[in-house]
Amino acid sequence: MKTRITEMFGIEHPIIQGGMHYVGFAEMAAAVSNAGGLGIITGLTLGTPEKLAAEIAKCRTLTDRPFGVNLTFLPSLTPPDYPGLIEAIIKGGVKIVETAGNNPAKYLPALKEHGIKVIHKCTSVRHSLKAESIGCDAVSVDGFECGGHPGEDDVGNWILLPRAAEELKIPFVASGGVGNGAQLVAALAMGADGINMGTRFIATQEAPVHEKVKQAIVAATELDTRLVMRPLRNTERVLKNAAVERLLEKEKSLGADIKFEDIIGEVAGVYPKVMTDGDMEAGAWSCGMVVGLIHDIPTCKALIDRIMGDAEEIIRGRLARFV
Repeated sequence: MKTRITEMFGIEHPIIQGGMHYVGFAEMAAAVSNAGGLGIITGLTLGTPEKLAAEIAKCRTLTDRPFGVNLTFLPSLTPPDYPGLIEAIIKGGVKIVETAGNNPAKYLPALKEHGIKVIHKCTSVRHSLKAESIGCDAVSVDGFECGGHPGEDDVGNWILLPRAAEELKIPFVASGGVGNGAQLVAALAMGADGINMGTRFIATQEAPVHEKVKQAIVAATELDTRLVMRPLRNTERVLKNAAVERLLEKEKSLGADIKFEDIIGEVAGVYPKVMTDGDMEAGAWSCGMVVGLIHDIPTCKALIDRIMGDAEEIIRGRLARFV
């Protein structure tokens, strides 16, 4: 299947593995890329330019196909060494960067100078248009269903994707709540050029996370995620657990007076405890509503092959009967 996204990134299938904290290591990215999609290393998980450079080099030993690096730009009193991380990406020969968070405009010239394609993650049409205007090559349009930060507009992909298609000239992929071939077909029908999957890729054999995390995703339903940090306007969709219930109770009792310091125990330093150690009650961790559609733990190749096979069958079979 050829789309503007497969052509832009030089990949076989229009499927991207989005950046995920403590998931997007070389093993994950290489497995997705080897299966014909676009694997992504999560830059901030590595933290330092030296560690990111080493992870890029490791990924090169695992795949000879294109892969990218995610850089999430966050406000911080002690921000990561973004120039150093970008230098590691450039020196590592990576040609695709997924950006997220704050406006990446100040970092685009350095990336563009070295022929790097940038796909920016956006949760609204207005942010997507801004990404287009500053020179991003593509956009990942992230609907309300997504794990992680869905923004504050609460617009699902049923509306967000066709709205993006009305406004954007650059290619975009559907992100948030995506996990199967039928959704790929739907995304294409609504104007997208591919899909971006996060949570679905955690429940794969190659995902470098604790088995308890994968089993929790398989066991969950579409009703088992919660939105936290809404009062702080930093909304995050997470899988429910005891820590999340405590967090929500604090939000309810403290109301408008709540501060980040009040919930730091439920959100700080959570990912290594959950993803690496398998402590499922350690705190709030990002998870999308797509868990309701996840029933197994295949290899990345089996998953991608299934998605593409189902998509082709729907297009050639069921949809063809209607015209």
